[in-house]
Amino acid sequence: MRNFADKLIEEVSRKNSALVVGLDPDLEYFPDYLLEDVDLSSDESIADAIFEFNRIIIDAVADEVIAVKPQLAYYEVYGSFGIQALERTIAYARSKDLIVINDAKRGDIGSTSAAYARAYLGKGTMAGDMVTVNPFLGSDGYMPFIQAARDNNKGLFLLLKTSNPSSHELQDLQLANGKVLYDMLAEEIEKLAGDSAGVHGYSYIGAVVGGTYPEEAAKLRRALPHSIFLVPGFGIQGGRAEDLSEFFDDKGNGAVISSSRGIIYAYRNQRSDWSRIVESELIRYVREEASTAKEQINAVRFHKATR
Repeated sequence: MRNFADKLIEEVSRKNSALVVGLDPDLEYFPDYLLEDVDLSSDESIADAIFEFNRIIIDAVADEVIAVKPQLAYYEVYGSFGIQALERTIAYARSKDLIVINDAKRGDIGSTSAAYARAYLGKGTMAGDMVTVNPFLGSDGYMPFIQAARDNNKGLFLLLKTSNPSSHELQDLQLANGKVLYDMLAEEIEKLAGDSAGVHGYSYIGAVVGGTYPEEAAKLRRALPHSIFLVPGFGIQGGRAEDLSEFFDDKGNGAVISSSRGIIYAYRNQRSDWSRIVESELIRYVREEASTAKEQINAVRFHKATR
C-alpha cells in the first residue's frame, strides 16, 4: 500500500507549494454580505454560512495550496449542524483535489483513541486524510491512530513542539536524564517513523513543530529525518518566512506550512471598511495573500539557514 507521505511530497512537487490553509471560520470576521440572511439564533443557519465561507476560501486558494486544515473547535461549537458544515467542507475540498488535515488534537486512553481514529482516519464523512494527535497520554493513546493511518493509507501529525507561547511550560520540561520532554518524544516518534518510511524517505507519522521556534526546529529536523513537519504559527502568530528553512530538508521537502487567519481574513488588513467588501473582493484578497505566502515559503525552503 502506498505511504501517504509519498502522496503529500508528490503534491508539494506537483503544485510547487508547501502551503496549507487553515479553515477557522469565525463569524466576527465575516463580511456583512455573508451574514445578511443568517439567523444568529440558529445553529443551522450559522452552519450554512460557515460552509459558504469555506467554499469561497477553498475556491480562492485551491491553486496555491496542497491542503486545507479545518480547526474542529470552530465547527463543534455549533453542534450537529457545525459537524455537518465540516462534512460538507471536507467533501468540497476533496472535489478540488485538496488534502484534508483535520486539526482535532485528539488523544485518550486506548479504546477511546481507537474510536477517535475511526472517526478521523476511517471511511466516514467526517474523516480527512490526516489528523493532529495529542500524544501526551502515552503510546496507548497514539498507537490506535498510527494503526488506523496505516490501515487506511492516511497520515497523522503528533504534537511535539507547538507554536503557542506557553508550550515551554510542559514541552520543555527537563527530565532526570537531562533531556527535555519534547526531545524524548521525538526519539519515540523516530523509532516508529524510521520503520515506516516511503519511497521519498518519509513516514505517514509526522509531527507538529511550531513556526515560532526555528532553533528548536533545526534540532528536531536532525532528530526526525523521516517525519514530515506540520508547521503552524506562520504569519499572525509570529512565525517569520526567513526562519522556515530550518523545517525543511536539503531537498526542500519534509514540511508543510500552515497559515489560517492571515490568509482567510486577509481582507481585514487591506481595507478599513473590510466588513462591506463583496465576494469578488474577498476572493481577490485571499488568493493574493495565499500566493504571496506560497512564494515566501518557496523562496526559503530550498536554502537551509546557517546558525
